[in-house]
Amino acid sequence: MMRFSTLLRKPAEWMRTAGPHNDIVMTSRIRLARNLQGFAFPGWAKKEERLSLMQKVRPEIEEIAEMKEAFSEEMMDLSPIEKQVLVERHLISREHAAKGAGCATVMNRKQTVSIMINEEDHLRMQSIRPGLQLLAAHETLDRLDTELEERLPYAFDRRYGYLTACPTNLGTGMRASAMLHLPGLVLSDQINQTIQAANKIGLAVRGLYGEGTEALANLFQVSNQTTLGTSETQIIEHLDRVIHQMIENEENARFKLIEEKPVMLQDQIGRAFAILRYSHIIPSKEALNLLSLIRLGIDLEIFDSDEREVVNVLLTEIQPAHLQIEAKRKLNAEERDVLRADIIRRNLIRLTEPDFSGILENRENDDE
Repeated sequence: MMRFSTLLRKPAEWMRTAGPHNDIVMTSRIRLARNLQGFAFPGWAKKEERLSLMQKVRPEIEEIAEMKEAFSEEMMDLSPIEKQVLVERHLISREHAAKGAGCATVMNRKQTVSIMINEEDHLRMQSIRPGLQLLAAHETLDRLDTELEERLPYAFDRRYGYLTACPTNLGTGMRASAMLHLPGLVLSDQINQTIQAANKIGLAVRGLYGEGTEALANLFQVSNQTTLGTSETQIIEHLDRVIHQMIENEENARFKLIEEKPVMLQDQIGRAFAILRYSHIIPSKEALNLLSLIRLGIDLEIFDSDEREVVNVLLTEIQPAHLQIEAKRKLNAEERDVLRADIIRRNLIRLTEPDFSGILENRENDDE
């Protein structure tokens, strides 16, 4: 089994590798909710029932080929900081981090597949891929789900599909989502109408950590809301079409900013570079939003594209729990802000000064 220290040393594969449309789509995620016959849903189950279910399903999950040498731990055996690290890496939900006896997490070595035991449902399984790869993420999870269904008695109804604790997940039990980086739409004040348009066609748009969270670093999670009466393929195809439209909207917004507000764009990206390279105290929210501007600068070829992976990893590793693991002790807010600035300076040391010649050329061409 993989130890927590090993998991921590290696950033998740989706942080380090590029995927299709990775300038705008950070990740694609498929999540499946499954429950077992004969057991109460976790929210209604007594402690003994949750423990019994965990002892039944955990060994079965660990035996699947995809989960060979997996990280597998009961939530009770993890410290609050370790649980928060898993939340910051999008490997477990905030709700699961707060759970007690009878709850566990199993994830593969690449940190691309994770399974929460006794979250809202008996099993919450997810697959994450870099860029826009919803079908690939689904194929991985579908294979694992099929193997588990052969081993475990899933609660399934011929009329309603997979039975889930929350009625909104009935049917396929699937949530498909993508994490989009949309600084162009934010800077051009088009983000609210984009969110409203997505809501009108049955999609949810949320912040960095899902429902009820803020869209830090200009990152937005777009997902389906309907699971009953629609096939998994239809859900994915619908979401894929909408995301392609959002990619186009973001590309147009970026082009329009270069065309109409080049000085504002230079100022925003230039300030972000200066503050991140030379600050010695920086709070989390400011750091995330400035890193978003550096990432935009990389996409616009203002910085070297080799720095994209560094920024992707930093977006996770400057968050509070990761900082306390790095320091090997509990830190107060100011100590975290100092360490965060130090880590950013060290990691961005190879980031060369912004080269705005491309934007300026575009501006001169427009003036002629």
